[in-house]
Amino acid sequence: MNAEVKALAKASSFTPPPLRTVKAANRLTRFYFNPQFQGLDHVDPLKPALYVCNHTLYGMLDGPLLYEKMYEEKGIVLRALGDHFHFKIPLWGKMLKRGGSVAGTRENCAQLMEQGEHILVYPGGGREVAKRRGEKHKLTWKTRTGFAHMAMKYQYPIIPVAALGADDALDIVVDAYDVMQNPLGRWLLKHDKNDILRGGDMIMPLCKGIGPTILPRPEKFYFSFGKPIDSSAFLGMENDKEMQWQLRYKTMQAIEAELSKLREVRKRDKDNSLIRRLLTQR
Repeated sequence: MNAEVKALAKASSFTPPPLRTVKAANRLTRFYFNPQFQGLDHVDPLKPALYVCNHTLYGMLDGPLLYEKMYEEKGIVLRALGDHFHFKIPLWGKMLKRGGSVAGTRENCAQLMEQGEHILVYPGGGREVAKRRGEKHKLTWKTRTGFAHMAMKYQYPIIPVAALGADDALDIVVDAYDVMQNPLGRWLLKHDKNDILRGGDMIMPLCKGIGPTILPRPEKFYFSFGKPIDSSAFLGMENDKEMQWQLRYKTMQAIEAELSKLREVRKRDKDNSLIRRLLTQR
């Protein structure tokens, strides 16, 4: 059995972990980041959808909390399409697989859609995770339109999801630009025969959180689900590149609008303890 067939088999033969296990695993981060959610009324467990979300710095802090909330409140076990690099990280990769994540290929996405799964995708992929200075809350999707193609083909509604907070929990000290301007960095890129660094896109930043440490500041996390975007108007147009870009642009606008709403929610949120306020000061 080749690797592609094995991947498809795993995508279709998934048994969700018990909710209590998910909640136990998230207990510390849930307490630490105190996540807030809005717009869950736009989520219908009986209508499978493609949840398109912005990726935050490192891509590891807020995703599990989003997964837990959907599981607990809606009974939905999100099947996430992840960048291949996630599955190469010890422990983290195994945890993702146990939660139902699969490599973000069109074949895996098609398999999940044919099964009627609720699917989470981050079009920014690894590049949006490896943020650089000035890219806080920025959507960095390059030329990707694959999610739009799949939504059109399988007539999946798109639910825009915005995540705010994780990008504020850490400050970037050294980013990819710094590395690529360094002689050692240029040498590494030149000799990256397997394209692991993807031309610099996968050079992760060096960050600091509380004081000089790498411990993230306990910023409150905020999530917002926007109104579903109907893909029926694009029926039969999945191979039309212009239509893909139209749906992509519509989705980006919706996510950016939800991010703007969350910034206002955060400004008005006075429910912060003294300790949290002290630890989140820069």
